[in-house]
Amino acid sequence: MSAPSPRPDPAAIAWRPDAAFVEAANWTAFIRAMGEADYAGLAARAEADPAWFWDGLIRFLDIRFRRPFDRVLDAGDGPEWVKWCVGGRMNMSETLIERNLEQGRGDRPAIVWEGEDGTVRTVTYAALADEAARAAAGLAALGLRPGDPVGLYMPMVPEAVTAFLALARLGCIVLPLFSGFGAEALAVRMQDSGAVACITVDGCMRRGRVVAMKSVVDEAAAGLPALRHVVTVHRLGAKALPSEERAGRDVAWESLVARAAEDTQAVELDAEAPLMIVYTSGTTGKPKGTVHTHCGFLTKTGEDFALCFDLKPDDRLLWMTDIGWLVGPIQITAALMRGATLVLAEGTPDYPEPGRLWRLVQDHRVTFLGVGSTIARLLMRHGRDTVSRYDLSSLRVAASTGEPWDHDSWRWIFDCVLGGSRPLMNYSGGTEMGGLLATNPLFPIKPASFNGPIPGTNADIVDDAGRPVGPGEVGELVMRGPCIGLTKGLLHDPGRYIENYWSRFPGMWVHGDWASRDADGYWYVHGRSDDTIKLAGKRTGPAEIESLALSTGLVSDAAAVAVPDPVKGSAVVLVAVPSPGVAEDAAAAAAREAIAQGFGRAFRPERVLCVPDLPKTRNMKTMRRVIRAVLTGEAQGDLSALVNPEAVEAIRAAAEAQPTRQGGESA
Repeated sequence: MSAPSPRPDPAAIAWRPDAAFVEAANWTAFIRAMGEADYAGLAARAEADPAWFWDGLIRFLDIRFRRPFDRVLDAGDGPEWVKWCVGGRMNMSETLIERNLEQGRGDRPAIVWEGEDGTVRTVTYAALADEAARAAAGLAALGLRPGDPVGLYMPMVPEAVTAFLALARLGCIVLPLFSGFGAEALAVRMQDSGAVACITVDGCMRRGRVVAMKSVVDEAAAGLPALRHVVTVHRLGAKALPSEERAGRDVAWESLVARAAEDTQAVELDAEAPLMIVYTSGTTGKPKGTVHTHCGFLTKTGEDFALCFDLKPDDRLLWMTDIGWLVGPIQITAALMRGATLVLAEGTPDYPEPGRLWRLVQDHRVTFLGVGSTIARLLMRHGRDTVSRYDLSSLRVAASTGEPWDHDSWRWIFDCVLGGSRPLMNYSGGTEMGGLLATNPLFPIKPASFNGPIPGTNADIVDDAGRPVGPGEVGELVMRGPCIGLTKGLLHDPGRYIENYWSRFPGMWVHGDWASRDADGYWYVHGRSDDTIKLAGKRTGPAEIESLALSTGLVSDAAAVAVPDPVKGSAVVLVAVPSPGVAEDAAAAAAREAIAQGFGRAFRPERVLCVPDLPKTRNMKTMRRVIRAVLTGEAQGDLSALVNPEAVEAIRAAAEAQPTRQGGESA
């Protein structure tokens, strides 16, 4: 929980906050509100007295309750099943809607959206409140009631925000679904959750192509007898692909919101009433349904974005993502909670022009940009000139989460996009609870690092026996107790929840990531612990190996996995995407040599397979377990989040064409 050393190696520091930044930071205001002298004192007391910390944070964030809670937490059933905001009554939407209207933000833009064709729509806070109330009234007229699960299968259009708010106001349970899912993936999640309705769009545009969505729901619905209603936003109209229209089931969004909202008041709920079920895929078994509550999700999102990311009411937040990844609901909640403007964009960051993301920043005067390492590597392929032609002076901060950063990609964003003068903040956590580790803008930033655990999470790094590791040692990232945003178990499966997260070390949550801290107190995440590579007695995450390949400049993306080896026990295979114009042989040779030089001969890849792309999820995470399964012939597990199955076939073809060793060396 301690802050980094005040005297870290100057050569490693990329950014330092000046006195004005520190004075204006939200962390500074919170520390003063809590009566503490500094961040270290606040963090220490948060660990010793979590009830004090969370109670103070709820009040600082001005979270609205109809009935105040009696106790902020009750741990009587053990750390796995802590109850929060006990006795409180609320509805999250009142903090996001009514509070903004009361504070005079009605005429301010809540949402600015740009379609792939350049169409722009602006929605004010007053208009958003009105349409959310109308949508809630329309959904209630269909018979939806508190506790009903409802699928949200939409791209990030303004109606996705409105639908999210309307469902929360009704007390329905939101089921965010990846906009790229096929019918089977939809059906599995809607059946498991018991969804009675689904809100979707007729289709959307992606890289110049019409992507059908309503017809996918129709196909999934054939096996969902509990699904009573399908509400469709007509985003494309005549351009949309044909879909089924079933009388009594299908409703147009436009007619749903046309009715007057007779009672616009949100439904009063228990503070821990379920708000949302977000599914996360595992390597085996069915997807896991994480359960988020009104008080928990709102409070943790406020901590992560208002404090750790310093989001302010004047900010314009752009983070190109999907409603089916936790960052989708988080950015909606964070922006509205802070009274900021949410900038949404249809499609991808480099189409129809390579510099589209930078143009969006320029045209919409974005101040807060979300960009992860995988997106950075994608955009780096287009070169620095693609960035320099746009005016990015509006940017105040940038933030990232998802895949671990490699040093070169982090520096590229920091130097080319942020001009080396504005912070690039890092954030790591999970679908189960939001953030665990973060960059703290009160302190200097090292590339690709975290300043430490987010207060209230009690995060630590432990060895195989559950003991804290020392500086420079890699261990399991854990929480030594629950935080307020933690999932209320796994839907329908409390046993799996305990087994997956709480069974390894008594009283500790095992997150599933490898992490380390350096001598200055900076933390680093090295990837999923099930992606670990161990050779010659040394254990490392794939990101470190991949970073060496990327540092050559001849490889634009890479994934390292360990496979069985008859001599060494395990060997590294690198799957690489050559940089534009680079021959495969040159890229493979350079990557192999860089890894051998950086990590030692034992880590020199047995094979380097060059392919056009890596298998990714919609949130741009590389599916290394799928790569490993292709190479070893093992079961590939849940593939429903995979958006480019052709990448898997390309890896299979490359492996079959190169079945023998290609320069690997024994230890």
